[in-house]
Amino acid sequence: MTTFEPDPRRWKALAVTLAAGFMGLLDVSIVNTALPSIQKDLGASSGGIQWVVSGYALAFGLVLVTGGRLGDALGRRRMFLFALAAFVLTSAFAGAAQDETTLIIARLLQGFASGMMTPQNSGMIQDLFRGAERGRAFGMFGATVGISTAVGPVLGGVILAVFGDPEGWRWVFYVNVPIGILAFTLALRWLPKAEKPAKSLRGEIDFVGMMLLGVAVLGVLLPLIESEQGGLGSLWWLFVVAVVFGFAFVRWERSMVRRGRPPLLDTRLFTGTPGYATGAAVGALYFSGFTGMWLVFAIFFQQGLGYTPLQSGLAVTSFALGSAVSAAVAGRLVPRWGRKLTVTGLVMVISGMVTVAVLAGQDPGSAAGWWFAFPLLVAGVGGGMVISPNTTLTLECVPTSMAGVAGGALQTGQRIGTAIGTVVLASVFHAVLGANGGYPSALTAAMLCAAGLTCSALLLAVIELRGRRKRRLLTEREEAASAGADSQRG
Repeated sequence: MTTFEPDPRRWKALAVTLAAGFMGLLDVSIVNTALPSIQKDLGASSGGIQWVVSGYALAFGLVLVTGGRLGDALGRRRMFLFALAAFVLTSAFAGAAQDETTLIIARLLQGFASGMMTPQNSGMIQDLFRGAERGRAFGMFGATVGISTAVGPVLGGVILAVFGDPEGWRWVFYVNVPIGILAFTLALRWLPKAEKPAKSLRGEIDFVGMMLLGVAVLGVLLPLIESEQGGLGSLWWLFVVAVVFGFAFVRWERSMVRRGRPPLLDTRLFTGTPGYATGAAVGALYFSGFTGMWLVFAIFFQQGLGYTPLQSGLAVTSFALGSAVSAAVAGRLVPRWGRKLTVTGLVMVISGMVTVAVLAGQDPGSAAGWWFAFPLLVAGVGGGMVISPNTTLTLECVPTSMAGVAGGALQTGQRIGTAIGTVVLASVFHAVLGANGGYPSALTAAMLCAAGLTCSALLLAVIELRGRRKRRLLTEREEAASAGADSQRG
């Protein structure tokens, strides 16, 4: 049995990978604020401008599992450096785009690069940290995920305010270049040397599995992303395709295991790894509730109350602040409190959402930003107690050889949850608004819907908490029985 020797540069390595991961996750939402400026400057169509956002999200979600598997097989340092370099180049490409088509292509490539880079974060944490330190590391990772999701609109508004029109939007992409170059330089120094590459890429990588899973994920995400353009009505058949290819993917992966070949995603990860399947489902359901509400808030504040993009972003900043602080603290408490943290956090998130729904029903007018600040702070504190502990608990029993693909699968579920939640909440909001319910009533309905989605995550978390207690009691009984048997033999 080998002794684990912690790398003395592990915290520096973590800081670099989280900084790069922050950029990748931030680019999911930061562009929303710049869309009007992009459309005006490039003369883009409404459908084309939608793909500037959705194309990135689609490409990002498609390659997460593949990126994780490549990191597992070829070395996380190697994959991280490759993906980071690609992300920097494609960010510059996007910033320099002179027409709608070029920008969409650049965003697709940027999404692929970010999707390849993101799973390396969780994989490196599994490799570099053990015990309580791993909880702290995942706490920092959870804070990065929460902050990047919530502060995108704020940073986008600040960049546009600083650089102005007509081409200030380009700096939303250009800002990644100097940060990315610095991160790349530091990563070369601080990231542990990569393992030796596989002798045969063809023998190590499951290309058939990549294709099957890619089509399955595409079949789910594309209709959801295109929902505002009528995608659910015209592309519904892709859901059937997703089911067929998803079933074929599971069958293929099981056959790979039986033949002793390395699968893309070993299905035993879900059936034989305690807590992984439930934790992944908790994450997906939570993301469907909490990320879907940002679009609804943007519509409510900007269209309903006439806020500027920057004011709209600042109005929800308390959630990001609460999430950042609590995620860092909660990561350190995971060894002691475990799944109780997730359950408590979800209760706080639901309480904050319901409170916002009630306050919106009182029609606070232009003061809504101030009215919502405290309940969003409570929800943010709760959210920080969900993401990082859930990530730690979900991945704690995963073998390090599968850490990358496990993190990628976890993130894929979160991306699908984000897409579903955005569609559901936006549909509810527009349905109430179209029925002449008014913006306050529409926000109330959407927030109650978000609370309902989060309640389903809470239910699963409670089930997992009870399951952990049963497993612990069973282990204690087996140890007691074993000790008794040993004493009798003695």
